[in-house]
This record gives sequence, C-alpha cells and structure tokens, in this order.
Amino acid sequence: MQLPYELKLGWRYTRAGRATRRNGFISFISGVSMLGIALGVAALIIVLSVMNGFQKEVRDRMLGVVSHIEIFSPGGAALPDAARTLAEAKGNPQVVGASSFIATQALLARGEDMKGTIVRGIDPATESQVTDLAASSQNLDAIKALVPGEFGVVLGYELARQLGVGKGDRVTLIAPSGQVTPAGVVPRMKQLSVVGTFDSGHFEYDATLAMMHMDDAAKMFRLEGPTGIRLKLKDLHQAREVAQQLSKSLTGDLIVRDWTRQNKTWFAAVQVEKRMMFIILTLIVAVAAFNLVSTLVMTVTDKRADIAILRTLGASPKSIMGIFVVQGATVGVIGTLSGLLLGLSIAFNIDVIVPFIERLFNASFLPKDIYLLSGMPSEPQMSDIMPIAVISLIMAFAATLYPSWRASRINPAEALRYE
Repeated sequence: MQLPYELKLGWRYTRAGRATRRNGFISFISGVSMLGIALGVAALIIVLSVMNGFQKEVRDRMLGVVSHIEIFSPGGAALPDAARTLAEAKGNPQVVGASSFIATQALLARGEDMKGTIVRGIDPATESQVTDLAASSQNLDAIKALVPGEFGVVLGYELARQLGVGKGDRVTLIAPSGQVTPAGVVPRMKQLSVVGTFDSGHFEYDATLAMMHMDDAAKMFRLEGPTGIRLKLKDLHQAREVAQQLSKSLTGDLIVRDWTRQNKTWFAAVQVEKRMMFIILTLIVAVAAFNLVSTLVMTVTDKRADIAILRTLGASPKSIMGIFVVQGATVGVIGTLSGLLLGLSIAFNIDVIVPFIERLFNASFLPKDIYLLSGMPSEPQMSDIMPIAVISLIMAFAATLYPSWRASRINPAEALRYE
C-alpha cells in the first residue's frame, strides 16, 4: 500500500532531509520541541500520580479511624430505636459491616495537664467490622481490653504522649454537662484506666481520640443508648450514593453522613491543588508545543522552492498544507508518546527511584517525623493520563495550522523568481 505523498514529504521534512547547516538547525529546533513536549507530558503524569498516591494514603489512614457512613440523631441524642435502625441499615446490599457507637466531647486530665478530646464509645465485638484500626493486630489487644464496668480507655498515641501516660496509668474524664447539687453545678468526673494506645498514622485522630466501651460511655454521659451507627461498604466510592439511599429509607429523623463529607474541606483542598498543578504544568506542554510554530515557519521559508515546484506539478494548496500539518503532528505524536512512556515508567517505579536518589545524595525527601509518610506514593490513573495525552496532541496540532496555512498561500512564480 503506497502512502500519500503528503505523509512522505511531511516525514522527510521532520527529519530535515538534506544535511545543510540550515536544515540541521531546523532539525535541532524540531528535536527541542519534541523533547519539551515529552518532558512536559512526563512531568504532568508524575506529579499527578504522586498527588493521587498521597491522597490515597491519607484517605486510607483516615478511613482506618472513620467509617464509610455514619448515622446519628440530631443534637447528639441517643437513637430512638437503635436496633431497628441497625437492621434497616444492614438491609442495604452495599453494607458489609455495622456497629453502634456513642460520640461526644469531653476533657481528659492527668495532674495539671488537661486536653480536649473526642470520646467514642464502641462495641469491641463489632468495631472491627467498620474500621481497619480495630481490625489490625497492632490495636486488637487494646480494643479487646475494653470490658464493660471497668471503665477502661484506649488513647491515641499522640494524646497519651501529651498527657504523659501509658498502659496501666489512670486519667480523669470530665463530662461537659455537670451534676446539679444544692451547692450548684458540679462537674461529673470519672477515673479511667488506660488499657492501651493506638497509632492510626493520622495526627488529628491520634491527638484527639479516646475510645471506651459503649456501656461505660452511656453511664458516664447519661445516655439511654448509642448515639449513632457506623457502616462499612463494599465499595467506599459508593458512599455518597448509599448515604442518599439510606437517608430516604431509614425510619425517623436521622442524619446520614458519608466519609467524603466528614473531611470535605481537606478533600476539596486536594482537588483544587491538583487542578492548579494540572493547569500550571500544562503550560509547559503549551510552550513546547508552540515551539513548533517557529520550527514550521523556518521550514516553510527554507522549502519555498520545493513548495513552488509541487504547485507547478499540480499539488493543491490543501495538499501543501497537509505536508506541514503532518510534519508538526509527527513531532507532537512522538513527543507525547515519549512523554507517556517516560512518565509512566517513573510513576510506576517511583518507590525504587526515590530511595535510590536519597541514598545517592544522603538526603530524605519525606522525613517521617514531619510527614505522615516516609515513602513517595504514586498511583497513575487513566482519568489523568488520557486528558494529558489528548491535550498535548491538540496543542501540537493547533500549533501547525498557521505555518501550514502560510505554506499553502505561497505564490509559485514569486518563490521561483530568484532560484
């Protein structure tokens, strides 16, 4: 099968056929444009993949403590009929685990140190169904040590460190609502025994969360039952849809909140940052792509005689334009494909490349005592890669239109006058 001459000439001009100084320079500029597109595409893929990896790692650590969906009463009151609500929630086919809980705020004191904390009353028998934190072997013994009536408490690692307590020590829990006596309102306090600590890897929860048995929490805060129900789903990405379904199907005036709404500000900030990085790095690809304009303009100027001869042989302006569109598009396609190959190679092997660079320069890019993670995560996603490739190709194609149009407008008589 014989290729159209537009493709043949476009490819020949891309390689800068004759080995003259001018053609060599044009070939060099063409190569720089190709390299710029490749590096821009690779940078986009690597940066977005790393951002996806960070988001996934932080989300997974967050979901180690936070359930996929929470159902609770307005105002933090006990559920009117917890057993019925639990049964109705389990009836949804997406729900694979459910557990009742009590959530409130209080103060924890140890000597003169006092910290505000989120107290979560849990059922140790079912807590592992809804959070990875309770299911992990590292925290399982501490969760099992929560026995009703003994008023034990499991503290976040950072909270325990700030209070200076460890396993076996005692802390004082001060409830927000006091007890009315003839002498006035007296704060309700209870001595709790620290039966263990947990480390979720997320500072916010490690520094503020204290877990105790749900029965003990109900007695301490004078509640008749659990204030909410936590659910785990088959697919965490379906949480918003399932929450909408439950809000319509559950009996009573209940609030249903999925994990994306519990940390809405953080996820919104990540999405804005990712969008801005995409725009900024796309400008790199745009600069490289529009370098093609100067390359093609110089090529058109150098090939004026060739264009004139082709026109006298019967080539139409459309065919002349097609030759230079092919030349520019070839640079764009090769640059984009090279960038995809380079970017994906680095993104999929960043867990090997970054440690090698750290050892080579004796440096640490992510100190564990500062960041949540000690390794560089990466998660390339097709939803990012496809738009990058399409935008790069569109920019490269758009950059070819004006020089190609100018080539098609060359007058053969004028071009051959001085040849």
